[in-house]
Amino acid sequence: MSLTVLVDYDSGNLHSAEKAFQRMAGETGAGEVIVSARPEDVARATRIVLPGDGAFPACRRALDAVPGLFAAIEEAVLHNGRPFLGICIGMQMLATRGLEYGETAGFDWIGGEVTRIAPQDPALKVPHMGWNDLQIHKAHPVMTGVKSGDHAYFVHSWQFRTANAPDLIASVDYAGPVTAIVGRDNIIGTQFHPEKSAATGLRIIANFLTWRP
Repeated sequence: MSLTVLVDYDSGNLHSAEKAFQRMAGETGAGEVIVSARPEDVARATRIVLPGDGAFPACRRALDAVPGLFAAIEEAVLHNGRPFLGICIGMQMLATRGLEYGETAGFDWIGGEVTRIAPQDPALKVPHMGWNDLQIHKAHPVMTGVKSGDHAYFVHSWQFRTANAPDLIASVDYAGPVTAIVGRDNIIGTQFHPEKSAATGLRIIANFLTWRP
């Protein structure tokens, strides 16, 4: 049976994400969804989801503090080709480095760096918080049924600037472009929270649960 693991490393409340993924797994016949911090669960997972809330350095430290956890994720994703979804800071950690509170090494799975959002309109507040319209730049199986203009829910002050244009799947406009979705190969990440993004987010979750890269 298929198994989707939401990785728990004490970096946020996973309750709403767990419920959304379980609901869509039931609707799509995608098997079991569990929340776990156990490397052995990650190793047997069919799909891996890495959420994250807070600051990039704190999330990276928390992940590395669980013995064997990141090694299991890396083995499953890079060597065994398991589909991976990073959410919020879980997406940002895909970058080469983050610059929040100094420089912190990311996974370097997708080239680029995480920098502070700087809207061209000084009246706009940071964090970028609330609903915004997605602008889709390239087709992707996880985005099937999602179109430019569909809404997603954001809460963040930092954004992933990709080094390579093909890795940018979608952005939003916040007095300048802000990265919304990145991806390559079997890896995809959303800056927004799909579990809080109503029909658009549920569609993305369902697509991820049935994605075969």
